[in-house]
Order: sequence, then C-alpha cells, then structure tokens
Amino acid sequence: MKNLYSILGVTPDSTAEEIKSAYRSLARKYHPDVNSEGAAKFKDITEAYEILSDHKKKLHYDTINGFFKTQKKEEKQYTSSQKAKEEYVKTKPSEESKNKTKKPDIHKNLNDILKGFGKNNNKKETAQNGEDITEEVLITMQEAIEGTSKIINILHAQTCPHCKGRKFINGIECDLCNGTGEKSELKKITLKIPAGVKNGTKLRIAKEGNRGKNGGKNGDLYVIVNIQKNSHLNYENNDLIYKLPITPYEAALGTNINIPTHNGNISLKIPPKTNSGQKFRISGQGIKKNGKIGDIIVIVNIEFSSSLSDDEIKLYEKLKKMSSKDIRENIFNE
Repeated sequence: MKNLYSILGVTPDSTAEEIKSAYRSLARKYHPDVNSEGAAKFKDITEAYEILSDHKKKLHYDTINGFFKTQKKEEKQYTSSQKAKEEYVKTKPSEESKNKTKKPDIHKNLNDILKGFGKNNNKKETAQNGEDITEEVLITMQEAIEGTSKIINILHAQTCPHCKGRKFINGIECDLCNGTGEKSELKKITLKIPAGVKNGTKLRIAKEGNRGKNGGKNGDLYVIVNIQKNSHLNYENNDLIYKLPITPYEAALGTNINIPTHNGNISLKIPPKTNSGQKFRISGQGIKKNGKIGDIIVIVNIEFSSSLSDDEIKLYEKLKKMSSKDIRENIFNE
C-alpha cells in the first residue's frame, strides 16, 4: 500500500493541523485547474488526506501498516505495536457490548451536548476575522501595457457545510471537517489587472480571503503581479519605450519602420545618417491611464547580423577603403 505520510510529506507524529496545512499546500500546487499534469498527484494527496484526517481511518491504517507515534517517557512501556493494537481494539464494539443493555451516563451525555453547542449558550463567542491570503500571478509585458483579466484558483477555508462551523453535531464531532468547523475548497476568481500596472504591484480583492468565525469579517485576497521581462519593450508612467534594432544600411540611408501600438501599426521615418541611441517620439500613442495618454519613445540601436555573408564582408572592406574621414580625430577636443 502507498505510504500516505510520504505522499503528504508528514510523519505519524504530525498533528491534525500540520496534516491539513500540508494538504492545502499540495492541493494548491497540483490541482488540475492549476497544473494540467498534476491530476494523478492530486488524486493521491486527496486520498491520503481523506484517511489521515479521519481519526478512525488513520488508526486503522497505522495499525495495519505499522506506523506509530513516538512514545513519551512517562507513558507505560508498551511496545508501539501492542499499544496501537489495544487502541484499535477499544474502538471496535464487542459482541457482548452490542447485546448488553447499558445504563446511560446522564452527566456524560449532558456534557457532550453542551460541548457541541458551546460551553455556555448564553455567552456569545468572540468574533474572529478571517486570515488574508496572498497569491502571485505572472503576465506578459503586452498584458501589463494593455491591461488584462486572469482567472486564478484560490484554496481557502470555508465554513463546514455539514456542521455550519459548530464543529459538533448532537454532541458528536463532525465527521466531514473532523471537528475543525472548516472545509478547504478551490474557488476560481477573475482578477482584473489595469493597464500600466507596475511589476510587483499588490492588488487587493476584499473579502475573498479565509472566512471569519463567529460573525467575524472575511479576510482579503492579495495578488502580487509579476511581469515577464522584455528586452525590447518597457514603459515608464504613461510612456511606452521601444528599443528598436536597425541595420547599418538603414541607419546610413534612412528607412520607414512599422511600430506596433494599441491602435495598430504606426510608420516611423528613420532619417539618413541616424546614430545608435538616437530617440524618436510619437505623441499620443502611449498608455491610457488616469485620464492621460502617454507617448511612444523609440530608441534606435544599430546592430549587425550574427552571420555576415562573404559578399557583405567584401562590401564592408570596400567601404573601409572608400572612407576618408576619421570620425574619432576630435574626440578629445570637443
């Protein structure tokens, strides 16, 4: 049988909260809506959690497979196997107890009922606000410039639909949430990312975090926006900045180049004798943000092909012989 503890990355000594935390982390990583190749892994961790989060199922699994918690020094020195087997036997009703009528323990039943409904029905439990959730989303430079919407999958705790967050039903621990009052679930949320967003911006979606308890407010969802780097395109405030490569002959002779914008392509005229690093501005074609429209700033950079042909090299050699002026002769006198 599979090692359920290894699947969740926990040990037999792990607490219920640690097992729950491990499951949440793995479920967020391998859910099919998030990871197209994680279906098999998600199935394994779900099956493991269903057994290890249920006390009776966990005890049965540990007994059969020889997984036992570390004994404390002050405990009676049973072997791990003997102790676990005794606990398992205690959970199984004997034939004699099934047929024997037992006088009910009124005080015990009363305590169980009070435990299920709270220590004091007249005393209102303290409201607790839900915890915030932080996630990250990756977008392209083009999406950052134009704005976009992304669907993100958020794993957060909701009130248990079975016990309604009360943890107990008729004095018995809720078997759906194992007495936590919460049930984790994935929720799809559409995130709207505005045009011109900066890398590392934290967007807040109110009340989409973990649910509050006892009437407390829900937490918030915070999404950190990460932008993929682009070596030729960037922006500052409302201005788009293009780093545009041009060939030596385009720089020498001049040319027309199409620049992509949100309104389509715009033709930019490169005049003859253009130098590398020279800037050109196209007004009113930048990012629309805060009621303003920026410009496009084009910075040209003269680049050579990585593989010059023999004919091209001969032409450059001919050009070298034809050149009569030293462009560096006054470099220290200007």
